[in-house]
Amino acid sequence: MLFLVCGVLGACSTTAPYKRPDAAMPASYRGASSPGESVASIPYGNFFADTVLVSLVDDAVARNYDLQYAVKNIDYASQSLQQAKLGALPTLDLTGSGKLTRPSDNSLSGSSLRNSLGKSYSEDYTLALGTSWEIDVWSRIRSKKKGALAGYLKTVEAAKAVRTKLVSDVASGYYNLRMLDAQLDIARRNLALADTTLRMMRLQFDAGQVTSLAVAQQEASRLSVQQTIPEIEQGIAVQEHALGILSGRFPGRVERGLSLASIPVADNLPAGIPAALLQNRPDVREAEMAVMESHADMASAKAAMYPSLTITAQGGLNSFRSSNWFTTPGSLFGLVQGAILQPIFQRGELKAGYEKSRIRREQAEISFKQSLLKAVGEVSDALVRLDKLREQERAASARAATLQKAVGNSNLLFRSGMATYLEVISVQTGYLQAELALADIRRQHLTAMAELYRSLGGGWR
Repeated sequence: MLFLVCGVLGACSTTAPYKRPDAAMPASYRGASSPGESVASIPYGNFFADTVLVSLVDDAVARNYDLQYAVKNIDYASQSLQQAKLGALPTLDLTGSGKLTRPSDNSLSGSSLRNSLGKSYSEDYTLALGTSWEIDVWSRIRSKKKGALAGYLKTVEAAKAVRTKLVSDVASGYYNLRMLDAQLDIARRNLALADTTLRMMRLQFDAGQVTSLAVAQQEASRLSVQQTIPEIEQGIAVQEHALGILSGRFPGRVERGLSLASIPVADNLPAGIPAALLQNRPDVREAEMAVMESHADMASAKAAMYPSLTITAQGGLNSFRSSNWFTTPGSLFGLVQGAILQPIFQRGELKAGYEKSRIRREQAEISFKQSLLKAVGEVSDALVRLDKLREQERAASARAATLQKAVGNSNLLFRSGMATYLEVISVQTGYLQAELALADIRRQHLTAMAELYRSLGGGWR
């Protein structure tokens, strides 16, 4: 009869099965122009063209402490999942005990012992094997197992999210380092140009062709260029230290690969469709696992308000004399019983617990939808940034080329007296700023490419 009741109750469902929250996704990203599968499916070793950068990323993935910590979270969640799986199995206990009791001679029990056993003490020896099994009528235990599985998968996705960000951070840091290297080279070349111009002006000053004011202004312009060199060198050292820390190493020099201008930029990267973010973005997957986990917790909290059915059994050997303890079948005993427990006075507390779990589930669903919205926005931002930076780099490159020609012409014109020293200084200063700006835009262009790769969910494969 007990098993019949269990079967009928087990056919009932207390909580609807998990279903992914409805999230209306756009058909395409704003700024997307290239059809095809998302670049997120490309391993970072094939996505980045600079082999030195790939090596740096490899080191960071192997040594980064944030990623190692996230992996330990996976190990911890794995143990929690294993624990939850074992919760559906019956418990098994082996108990051995011996007891010697001597009641008072003037007590009723003492008198009974003397009359029945002919002695003033009693012995009791037991060796029992007991088992207990809670029948999962309302799927409470199964819900806990589902919640533990979702929690485990959530830590896996969290580790992937850490890895995608790590890959992007290393790439951005490396591109920034190569930009600073390029700017240092630009500053040194401009310092040499300023030295040449200064020597020429001093010769013309000695010949009475220019005033001391022209020489002083050129010296000031040269010192301004010279001032930028230690500033850039400081930035290089700091960036190298940052990359070392990301790689789990003490600060030191970082190897270089391709120059900033030699690193290829791919503008027309296929972004795929926004719906692919549900599979590619680890943080989106993590948010969905959180919804699944909270849904399972809600089901478990609701099942706790319903009756629980437990079956226990015990059997073994029992004797009041040690000499007969292991004598069979006389010392054998057994017990089987079932119990149904229905919470009554705790119902208010259990109901409040269920309501709290339901609210947590709704909060997790809101966070999931927000993560999707944020992911689509990040991809759209990266696509627009790539498009506009391509136009900026084209214009900056043309400007730098024009000013480079102007620098050569200004020196010729100055020697022939057809240009003033102010025009020469102005053109040289403009050329320096144009080259520095071009290097920065190039760095932004490469970083935007890496950011698009991250925002699409690339880097964890």
